Amino acid sequence: MELGNATRFSEFLLLGLSEEPELQPLISGLFLTMYLITVIGNLLIILAAISDSHLHTPMYFFLCNLSFADICFTSTTIPKMLMNIQTKSNVITYEGCLYQMFFYIFFAGLDDFLLTVMAYDRFVAICHPLHYMIIMNPRLCGQLVLVTWTISILNSLLQTLLVLRLSFCTDLEIPNFFCELKEMIQLACSDTLLNDMVLYFATVLLGSGPFAGILYSYSKIVSCICGISSVQGKYKAFSTCVSHLSAVFLFYSTSLGVHFSSAATHSSQSSVAASVMYTVVTPMLNPFIYSFRNKDIKRALKKLFEKSTIKVTFALGLKKCS
Repeated sequence: MELGNATRFSEFLLLGLSEEPELQPLISGLFLTMYLITVIGNLLIILAAISDSHLHTPMYFFLCNLSFADICFTSTTIPKMLMNIQTKSNVITYEGCLYQMFFYIFFAGLDDFLLTVMAYDRFVAICHPLHYMIIMNPRLCGQLVLVTWTISILNSLLQTLLVLRLSFCTDLEIPNFFCELKEMIQLACSDTLLNDMVLYFATVLLGSGPFAGILYSYSKIVSCICGISSVQGKYKAFSTCVSHLSAVFLFYSTSLGVHFSSAATHSSQSSVAASVMYTVVTPMLNPFIYSFRNKDIKRALKKLFEKSTIKVTFALGLKKCS
């Protein structure tokens, strides 16, 4: 077999979380539950923001994009894992692996940039409250989201195209439940220097850059909050940032956990556990983070449920009359 044609016939084996047969039903049930919670929770956030005119603000516009990204982020990995457990086959095609890797990188990057944009939104809201609606106008909000999508797509496309040039000589085992970029590069049997360099620079630029932007925004926010004279004013200003700060901490702590667990240890179990926190747990918890302390979201969800209940009751009444 020629080395250049090796990838054409390659199939990958996703080893998943555990190879123990008796644990598969438990894993399947647990991840199906978490996936449904993630999809339903984030979908409710989107529906609440769309249905309530009071939530037609930049903050909730960005939150809707984040919720959509979280739904898609988990949908790139969990359904395939659940299907593998049901069919008792860990095989994923080379093309399927590339598609999964592309969307995984794309939505992970989108999450990263959206959190940065949301930090800027909080900075303007607290430090320049009188000019907030002028600065954060619909055109700027649309442009910010467009930029985040464009950068995320270009980075994902670049990483995927670089993997296309690699050769994989035999059927290979990936010690994870999805096709993770770094693990695929490590399994290649051709020169990976260019891939490693691009991955390193992309991680530094697209990882540390947004994080630095978040830190800068919150340094200005803290400075403004300290300048507020009343305790009530300080509490009100800080309370608007709690949800976003919690989401930022959760996202970066789990993503750093993935990076350091793969770099500092050769244990595949620790790397998989960190990946679960990053790809599954974080998107699942975000709806709770943004709705737990948010009275506007709670009110919008209450109205949404009341409207749904009235419509269902009315439909059942019409059905009985007919």
